[in-house]
Amino acid sequence: MTPLPTQTHGPPTGHPILIIPGWEMTPETEMYDFEPIFTTLPNSNLRRIYIALPGTASTPARNITSLDDIYHHLVHFIDTTLGDARFMLIGSSCGAYLARAIAQKYVTRIDGLLLRVPLVQPEDAKRDVDRIEPLIKNEKLMNGLGEEDKTLLGVENGGKVLVQTEGYVGELVRKYREVYVPAEEGADKGVLDRIRGDVGRYRLSEGVLGNGNGGEKLMAPTLVVCGRQDESVGYRDCLGLLERYPRATFAVLDRGTHGLPVDASERGVFGVLVRDWVFRVGEWRDSHH
Repeated sequence: MTPLPTQTHGPPTGHPILIIPGWEMTPETEMYDFEPIFTTLPNSNLRRIYIALPGTASTPARNITSLDDIYHHLVHFIDTTLGDARFMLIGSSCGAYLARAIAQKYVTRIDGLLLRVPLVQPEDAKRDVDRIEPLIKNEKLMNGLGEEDKTLLGVENGGKVLVQTEGYVGELVRKYREVYVPAEEGADKGVLDRIRGDVGRYRLSEGVLGNGNGGEKLMAPTLVVCGRQDESVGYRDCLGLLERYPRATFAVLDRGTHGLPVDASERGVFGVLVRDWVFRVGEWRDSHH
């Protein structure tokens, strides 16, 4: 088994942060939102390792048949690439689900954990999700969109854009074009759809999620960021995570969707939360190591 490919930014000998993308997403997806924050941190010594999961972008599927298989590829990457080094961990959506299992396995080596719009309940029908209506409506703006942009946002298929302002819609279109569409077009649908369509394959097994550590709690600084208007995973299923992470900041952003952050306002709030987390991790490391 060869280690998964990555895109790495920051000093080569810096403190490693492993960043796990969401389902079908790529290193570029995560870099789009996190690099503008990390590149503006003063005196940052963080080596950001954006990992490409099997079946995404140009990464071969490597015979995966379940989410457990993807988890084992991540474990192999950590063991062969990071050795016994301490590291920080970020995961988005399904990547956050995987990150929780990784954090549990390496609980004594994790300096910080960040979960963005985390998937908690893998079975779609059991998720506690609200039906969302637009918060700010502007029919003239939406009707005036070009056909390509309407298709991109799913408006013609009954999809709803929650915040219908020029700034928000413009940023959302840009994110779809630059981030989501290229990632989805590069995904190996034949392999990934079989996993996603079968909850038995899409659910991490008990042995993986618990890792037999007796439920040891992660004491390192944690950040959980959810969207109040997240139609994919919601936010209420995430509330139970607070018991698992005694050092967690838990934020539920109004206007926040599964794609947060979208516009300048959201990026500002998200950036403040991430910078606070990095600061808390620094304090933790200084006092414990």
